Amino acid sequence: MNKHASTGLGAARISGGVATDQKHDSARKHVTGGAVYIDDMPEPAGTLHACLGLSTVAHGTIRSIDLSAVRAASGVVDVITGEDVPGENDISPSGKHDEPVLATGKVEFHGQPIFAVVARTREEARRACRLARIDYDELPALLDIDGLDPGGDRLVTAPLTLQRGDATAAITAAPRHVAGQMRVGGQDHFYLEGHIAMAVPGEDMDVTVFSSTQHPSEVQHMVAHALGVPSHAVTIEVRRMGGGFGGKETQANQFGAVAAIAAKRLGRAVKIRPDRDDDMVATGKRHDFLIDYEVGFDDEGNILGVDFTYGARCGFSSDLSGPVTDRALFHCDNAYFYPAVKARSAPYYTNTVSNTAFRGFGGPQGMMGAERIVDEVAFALGKDPLEIRKRNFYGRNGDEGRDVTPYHQTVEDNVVHRIVEELEASADYKRRRREIEAFNANSGIVKRGIALTPVKFGISFTATHFNQAGALVHVYTDGSVHLNHGGTEMGQGLYVKVAQVVAEEFQIDLDRVKITATTTGKVPNTSATAASSGSDLNGMAARNAARQIKDRLCDFAARKYGLPKDQIKFLPNRVRVGNQEIPFAELIREAYMARVQLSAAGFYKTPKIHWDRDRGAGRPFYYFAYGASCSEVSIDTLTGEYMVERSDILHETGRSLNRAIDLGQIEGGFVQGMGWLTTEELVWDEKGRLRTHAPSTYKIPLASDRPKIFNVALADWAEAHEPTIHRSKAVGEPPFMLAMSVFHALSDAVASVADHRICPRLDAPATPERVLMAVERLRGETGK
Repeated sequence: MNKHASTGLGAARISGGVATDQKHDSARKHVTGGAVYIDDMPEPAGTLHACLGLSTVAHGTIRSIDLSAVRAASGVVDVITGEDVPGENDISPSGKHDEPVLATGKVEFHGQPIFAVVARTREEARRACRLARIDYDELPALLDIDGLDPGGDRLVTAPLTLQRGDATAAITAAPRHVAGQMRVGGQDHFYLEGHIAMAVPGEDMDVTVFSSTQHPSEVQHMVAHALGVPSHAVTIEVRRMGGGFGGKETQANQFGAVAAIAAKRLGRAVKIRPDRDDDMVATGKRHDFLIDYEVGFDDEGNILGVDFTYGARCGFSSDLSGPVTDRALFHCDNAYFYPAVKARSAPYYTNTVSNTAFRGFGGPQGMMGAERIVDEVAFALGKDPLEIRKRNFYGRNGDEGRDVTPYHQTVEDNVVHRIVEELEASADYKRRRREIEAFNANSGIVKRGIALTPVKFGISFTATHFNQAGALVHVYTDGSVHLNHGGTEMGQGLYVKVAQVVAEEFQIDLDRVKITATTTGKVPNTSATAASSGSDLNGMAARNAARQIKDRLCDFAARKYGLPKDQIKFLPNRVRVGNQEIPFAELIREAYMARVQLSAAGFYKTPKIHWDRDRGAGRPFYYFAYGASCSEVSIDTLTGEYMVERSDILHETGRSLNRAIDLGQIEGGFVQGMGWLTTEELVWDEKGRLRTHAPSTYKIPLASDRPKIFNVALADWAEAHEPTIHRSKAVGEPPFMLAMSVFHALSDAVASVADHRICPRLDAPATPERVLMAVERLRGETGK
């Protein structure tokens, strides 16, 4: 038997397997400008550029459209309207046929696309768009949801009700109760790379679209729908996105469809890249909510019954508002057990852009309602909110009677008690709270606050059929591996994690695994890279593919060397066959010569999950992810300005596939969540125009806004309760909600001006203006 030298041959462990800290596969390219995004790709000869013409009223019928000046403008090659869509003029992801590619007859929000200009250059297309003359018969525009009635006002999709026990009776019978309302603002995704699509026409019906999308299969279906061709004629490819955060789950459909329609119509490649202003105006955002709540509780702070109504400003079409508002209800408990609960959603129609997916997908808004009622109980009783939180946690595992959610799923993996206990100790919460009380007693202007908040976040798509994934793995005759799967890379590190899984399975070094662009031509019918499930689903599918090949290799080696399969073992970069070892590449060459198939398509579907929306009951989540954060802030009571002095985080990701990537996700998610709850404010005027449509008016957190002291740790003892990929857990969305500790620390600081006797009832985002107004209101109520 020949034995050849091989990289890592004889090593105790491969380089880059699972549970090792690996840099992002594109990290160096990201910081040096070497990463190729769609706008960096060489353009085919004759590429044209498209720009969308947007409505200038929020609601109205289109009386007339004069595009003659547009068509005559310099460089213009074509102008496309809704009448020119060859297939269905619809890109509604919900199938309700309520979202046209280009509006015809009427417009329902300011900034709705009506036509597209195709010109020789992007600048010429943009300039020509401004020459359109469109006359409207304006109609009354519904811009806000305040005062709307879920029983009588228009909804974009059917609402959901979750109920367990008799909440009304429990609240009525409770020794104490509080009712109130909270507004939780929306958020723009503000991805660094805006939306972009480049369509290249092929022969017959074919078209290839390079799209910045989290959901290539949906863009494929929508482009095919708009062109009136089968899905097999459309190929969508994406190597990487410059951020997504949910904003490229459905919103990429429009840009892909417009580029493809123009490309097939003109027989030339067409690229569309809106500028930041148009991107922010024309694409959906995080839903803002108006939460009505009532809670009944006893003198010890035990919550006895809750009643919620989660009203959401959804915009003019359904988009993903149904599942977003559903998930808000799924998280109205956060980490707390409610003996009796009723929660209703109200997905309201408004004449604003249709809101869409955003990191957390309604879960953060749901949790904000839960944390508000905890604050209400604490202030009503004069207790530390952390005491109320711990008193109302779901029971420890095995504590029957306190382990059932409002949607009737049993919580089997609860580690929130341990997470909070460890963070409370490591952050020195009790001592710092005493010191803050002493500081506030002697400081007339600057006040400090502290809060420790938990997170329990459900992992899985609540639409059960999306919980599936495919992967394609090739092993070449030199032992190198080609990996493709349905997940998309938007900077979160999915590609490197799945590559680590494949490297671990074959026991080869990570640099032997080639990561390739996601394309519908290799892995079909993929789910969106969303719901924090990218690694769970695609990692399992890739492992399934690798194991198929391994099984064939073992069968081959057993036949060739006359040994039972249990004497064949994959070691780092080599394979032990009986008492001999063969380099991995050598075995691959031998298998090829013996005509062994070295390619496999893998598949995975999440087990155990089911959901009956009509009954409001089931097991929508495979497992829960847990974490907690403790934040300290200081506020200036004369101006409302504030600083985040310190934040401590303890989060669990099971047996982490890659701690370096996970820590980055936790830190980034926390800061993004902090922006949502503090500085990122969306403002529409009375005409329905978005006034915060650029970084000059829309304030995402700066590096200087991060906590001065920022301690982030993973729970090194954690592992997934279920057999997930290497017992790891999702990390994309759960850390976002850790930022609630900043919001509640601000609330705590504001409350100090009234000696913590009144709940400040801060709305989000807690901008300096809102903090100042809350301080003045509490001072007015107490006469201070």
